[in-house]
Amino acid sequence: MTEKRAVLPDFMANLEEQKTIDLVNAMVKRGTSVDSIIHELQTGMVEVGNRFEREEYFVPDLIFAGEILKEVLGILKPLIKGDSKTNEQRIVMGTVFGDVHDLGKDIVISLLAGSSYEVIDLGVNVSPAVFVRTIQESHAKLVGMSALLTMSFKAIAETVKAIEDAGLRKRVAIMIGGQPVTELVKTSSGADFYGKDALDGVRFAHRVYKKG
Repeated sequence: MTEKRAVLPDFMANLEEQKTIDLVNAMVKRGTSVDSIIHELQTGMVEVGNRFEREEYFVPDLIFAGEILKEVLGILKPLIKGDSKTNEQRIVMGTVFGDVHDLGKDIVISLLAGSSYEVIDLGVNVSPAVFVRTIQESHAKLVGMSALLTMSFKAIAETVKAIEDAGLRKRVAIMIGGQPVTELVKTSSGADFYGKDALDGVRFAHRVYKKG
């Protein structure tokens, strides 16, 4: 009987950290293209998302999948620095002013990075002015705002207004998320998209950049 070849998407989907890392290292040594490796990782992450939606995986599993991606991307990063396509697909992410929670934001960033986006992480407690300046400097077409406190809803609206006042609103899409955030918050703040979970954020990024 022929032994089944080790498949990267399976290792990623099964959250087999060491096997994923070892296989990525082996693929790099064999000269496999970075695009091919990232594509296989994305396939595995799609399955992670499917299992999450079927309630076979839960938030800790998404976090762990993100950590595996971070580690693997550390291996691939030196090989993709000059990738102009990646550099054109920038996304600005940050937790809004007055809120210092970063767990949800970091999960989204890990999944976006695993989908070959260049993510500019502004961290937490980010003022509207910093969001505006970073959008101007990076020419990003998408900005994501995270909030875990209901009192932060005002900061979301203020940040959207600051982006409008700077004349950037027509060229940047705005997505928001976080446990207390709702479709109503999206509408009242003037954002374009509300994601109920991290995978929604990735799907919206694909729509903005017309990927997949």
